[in-house]
Amino acid sequence: MKKNHHTLLAACGLLMGAATSLPSWAAVSAEEAAKLKTELTPLGAEKAANKDGSIPTWTGGLTTAIAGDNAGGRRGDPFKDEKPLTSITGKNADQYADKLSDGVMALLKKYPDYRVDVYKTHRTAAAPQWVYDNTQKNATRGKLQGDVPIDVVGGIPFPLPKVGAEVIWNHMLRWRGTSFQSKVTQYQITADGKPVMTTDGVIDFQIPYYYPDVTLESFAKAPETQLIRLVNVGPPIRAGEAITGRDQIDPAKTQSWVYLTGQRRVRKLPNPCCDTPSPVTAGLMSFDEVQTWSGKLDRFDFKLAGKKEMFIPYNGNRLLQAKTDAEVLGKNGVNPDFMRWELHRVWVVNASLRAGQRHPAAKSRYYCDEDTWACVLADRWDSNGQLWKSIWTATFVAPDLPGTVTGAFGFNDLLSGTAYVGDLYNSKSAQYTLQPRYADSTFSPDAMAGDSVR
Repeated sequence: MKKNHHTLLAACGLLMGAATSLPSWAAVSAEEAAKLKTELTPLGAEKAANKDGSIPTWTGGLTTAIAGDNAGGRRGDPFKDEKPLTSITGKNADQYADKLSDGVMALLKKYPDYRVDVYKTHRTAAAPQWVYDNTQKNATRGKLQGDVPIDVVGGIPFPLPKVGAEVIWNHMLRWRGTSFQSKVTQYQITADGKPVMTTDGVIDFQIPYYYPDVTLESFAKAPETQLIRLVNVGPPIRAGEAITGRDQIDPAKTQSWVYLTGQRRVRKLPNPCCDTPSPVTAGLMSFDEVQTWSGKLDRFDFKLAGKKEMFIPYNGNRLLQAKTDAEVLGKNGVNPDFMRWELHRVWVVNASLRAGQRHPAAKSRYYCDEDTWACVLADRWDSNGQLWKSIWTATFVAPDLPGTVTGAFGFNDLLSGTAYVGDLYNSKSAQYTLQPRYADSTFSPDAMAGDSVR
């Protein structure tokens, strides 16, 4: 009851500006925020190259059209002619251990055919000027009250983070567009390497936090961060199922509904968060594992461990080029031939289970790209201290936004040998299509019921 009481107070602080007794992390000074216009990028990354130049200087990102891009259709690869600088396997992994996550190291050691192909680093991240402007404002006004950010909107909430929870919120509120549609397929990979389709669906997204005309005042009246609707067209056993979600800045108020064809009715999900199995992944990933992390922070304490240079999935337009899912699916997830890894600076955040809380993962570690704020790798340990899951999310360049955004995601279970690959676009004619703003009613249980298969 005490934690629920605190969550309620945090929400009231957001909507009414009421003072609470919750811990509050203050916004940065105007002097510190000024670095966003000098030594830092407008979103808070180090602008300069690293010492040996293997991570180049950020010069504005990639905002020009890519050869092969088809507006509203398939996307090209701006780096299609590049070859790997090095390939890391289990045989030479120890040479690169300081730049690999524990989970990736474990996969290299476990599977002889698992490989990390490292390419030249390109700093492609970009955003519209109004996102940069809002990020600058958020730096001096945004605060974290308990587990909930207040006085932020329309940009990265904490571009100069001081605590781990701020980095995680930067990931959840990263720039990835306002309204877009993805037609996706998702697969479970069995322990013997066989892919089983779990989802063939159409996902509509809307990000009210990033409406171009949003203000603190308008957002306070309807503090929703993400609206999502997934309708399954396959496999046959799941065709017609649907899920709608309305995420709020206070995740305790997030609401989700599902339509199940067998019941022919819409039902509200009682707990769309945390370790609850997510219908988006046919229950094979929990809500807080989708695209590395999502949802409430109140089950873990997040500690900022600093920044380091790591090999991470990046600029993965290569993954979009194959015309069939079969080409990109391997025995342990994505075929390494289609995964592009680059050296980037990442924020490292450790998460440990809070006293009195329950979760299958007693400890986790997140690696979040400094340019996009996307957490693209994570490791999870179970209650016995065993390294349990290696979670990943791929990114690709979308200059029509502009931005470098998250796409395919998944995990490897290092104990059972199973894996999951979500949000593949390869068999589809359109890949991450930008849309005009949807009507708000699109993301309602009534709309889902009206469009349902009976």
